Amino acid sequence: MSADGSGLSTDAPVASVPTAESEGYERGLNPRTIQMIAIGGAIGTGLFYGSGAAIEQAGPSLILAYLAAGLAIFVIMRALGELLTYRPVSGSFAEYAHEFLGRFAGFATGWSYWAVWVSTCMAEITVAGHYVQYWFDIPQWVTALVVLAVLFTANLISVRFFGEGEFWFSAIKVTAILAMILIGIGVLVFGFGHAADPTVTNLWADGGMFPHGFGQTLLVLQIVVFAYVGVELVGVTAGEARDPKTTLRKAINTLPFRIGLFYVGALVVIMSVASWRSFHAGRSPFVEVFEQIGIPAAAGIINFVLLTAALSSCNSGIYSTGRMLRSLALRDEAPAKFASLSTQSVPFTGICASAGAMVIGVVVNAISPDKAFAYITSVSTVGIIVVWSVILLCHTKYRAKVRAGELPGSDYRLPGAPVTTWAALGFLGLVVVLLLWTDGGRTALVVGAVWAVLVCAGYYTFGRRGAVRTG
Repeated sequence: MSADGSGLSTDAPVASVPTAESEGYERGLNPRTIQMIAIGGAIGTGLFYGSGAAIEQAGPSLILAYLAAGLAIFVIMRALGELLTYRPVSGSFAEYAHEFLGRFAGFATGWSYWAVWVSTCMAEITVAGHYVQYWFDIPQWVTALVVLAVLFTANLISVRFFGEGEFWFSAIKVTAILAMILIGIGVLVFGFGHAADPTVTNLWADGGMFPHGFGQTLLVLQIVVFAYVGVELVGVTAGEARDPKTTLRKAINTLPFRIGLFYVGALVVIMSVASWRSFHAGRSPFVEVFEQIGIPAAAGIINFVLLTAALSSCNSGIYSTGRMLRSLALRDEAPAKFASLSTQSVPFTGICASAGAMVIGVVVNAISPDKAFAYITSVSTVGIIVVWSVILLCHTKYRAKVRAGELPGSDYRLPGAPVTTWAALGFLGLVVVLLLWTDGGRTALVVGAVWAVLVCAGYYTFGRRGAVRTG
């Protein structure tokens, strides 16, 4: 028995294939919470705010880009779902990489996913400071620090606090999108509001579906893909979900509906109510549509929703980074102290270390937020492609072992595999190639290369030591 009462020793070698039961977590996430986390994970500032720049770049063809990326995301999530029904564990991505692709792959995946969320949280707490300035003249770094402290504390109390917070954050985002869609339909059908020329012909009448050419639609794919970051979070909840095989299956099965409604449906309504030329980078298309319709305080309403999205993302980041550090520590691929659990069955040390790293974002925000954050957030750009690709590669290996009779099969299978698996991998490869055509994309690739060097150095320190100990 460990000193923290978790039943897990931080010093003894760990089993090569841990199970959810051996991890020591409390199953405090009920089906209602898991479903809303799954919904909220696919909705963020990328849709509410970043889609303005994407519409300006690609026009109505952005809808097709979201559909194409959504198909790839669904394949990734069904592949993850099949792995989760085989063995639901909290450190799912790293655990599967370790089992099917080897120790280095597990080490690199776990640390990369940790970096994805730490860098994302650094950006989100700064964004939260910017949104609060809409109402109050408070320095951004002060709001960033307060937000981080509050969410950090909530995650330490219990997994139920995280789940309830994420439930209500997601509920606000979902309500805002549904309200916009319903109001937009009312404008289109009944002529409500003051929009200049609301009609579905706006989708093709002004320059066609591809007003800037097919090439710009391809380039916008990189923006679209990263709007989906967080959809994989349900995999991290596996170790703390009640009846995970049933709950996670339902959450993944509803993904096509969520993508169709919240992304495609919202964009169809937005670009029908107003011409795509009305939307620009740096301004939320939701604000633009609400203002054109004539809804009072539109900017304030959407600003609140944007703040909620930032809080939701940071809340998820603190949750997932703490679990991933603990999974790595249980593999002897991170300091052993990160493997401990508190009396509330939460990875106290891992959460503290992750939040400590996120404080760097507060410091950077106080010094030079504009330039520094472009480099920090680019870690998540390449990192999430690595994680999604690893999920697909693990799935191919798992299927091969099932065919060889080495592992039990799952009744929750990815349709069309292995063709769909390799098609999704090809799509992610295309996005990486497209990064070469933009300044931000090239920065992301450079930072990704630097991160790869750091991961290799870290593996030499921790991974090889763990290989000797667990041999």
